[in-house]
Amino acid sequence: MSVPVKTSVHDGVATVLLDRPAALNALDLRMVQRMRAALEAWRDDESVRAVVVRSTSPKAFCSGGDIRAVREAAVRGDADAVRGYFAAEYGLDAAVAGYPKPYVALIDGYALGGGLGISVHGSVRVVTERAGLAMPETAIGFFPDIGAGYFLPRLRGAVGTYLGLTGARVSGAAAVECGLATHYVDSGELPALERELNASGGHDPDAVLTRYSTTPPPSELHGRYEAIERCFGVETLEEVFERLDAESRGDEEGDWARETLAALRRGAPSSLVLTFELLRRGARSSLAECLDRDLRLALRVAPTHDFTEGVRAALVDKDREPRWSPETFGELTRERRDHLVGLLDG
Repeated sequence: MSVPVKTSVHDGVATVLLDRPAALNALDLRMVQRMRAALEAWRDDESVRAVVVRSTSPKAFCSGGDIRAVREAAVRGDADAVRGYFAAEYGLDAAVAGYPKPYVALIDGYALGGGLGISVHGSVRVVTERAGLAMPETAIGFFPDIGAGYFLPRLRGAVGTYLGLTGARVSGAAAVECGLATHYVDSGELPALERELNASGGHDPDAVLTRYSTTPPPSELHGRYEAIERCFGVETLEEVFERLDAESRGDEEGDWARETLAALRRGAPSSLVLTFELLRRGARSSLAECLDRDLRLALRVAPTHDFTEGVRAALVDKDREPRWSPETFGELTRERRDHLVGLLDG
């Protein structure tokens, strides 16, 4: 059996190699446990001065958590398996966030959902022109977990709310621009960057990163921050829909607003309600509080119709035609919305 996470140490630099390319490095429980064990072993090891995390896949850094396995556990009623997975994944995210040594994630390809949990929480997030970052959970009847309730509200302006609700994928340039990433490096330079990090013995990774990083080109978000703020920097989810609808009738941002409205309407209505409130609370919470909230909410959402249906449509049958309950945001009663918001409470 192949090992999906390979680890090594060379002259003070430890490397975590994500090596499950057929699944685009979707994090199964074994990967989470192996990665956490490596980080804990290196944490107090004085011979290890920095950690580098990268992928063998040419397409993805990490496509997210292994939600197919979570769905299977939820469908068979195995609550212990669901809890075990999410507790382990969020524990790994917390370990990355609190790591006392430079933690360098090399994101060359997709980093989605759980892939952001093992990168964005780290001290250094290197992206390339091939990177694509997103939290696409509303499209599968879930919510932006892995501590996204903490980091999304802390991005530039209302971009985090926009990304969390729509699941929009941003480029490496946009990731640096809005605060998801820290360094932009040409993909062709990554091998040389990693060689120099190893040669440095992990003594001064900032100096190495500075030599290789460049200013990213203007991104797809460039010039759009004001529109995002107008539409997503509001007090209620209803206002988001209203502002986008109004914007869609104009000339300047009409196409973007129409595309954004379409993306919102593809998501599960219940997930939109949960996500909006999650981000509001996350803006005034610590990361630890956000991860605790994620665990409580994940255990409540995983057995629901929308999650099992969303994963079915996206990853099992792949028909891309989920049937949400209810089907539209307008069909959510006030009582139902209040119930959903209550799921976030302890």
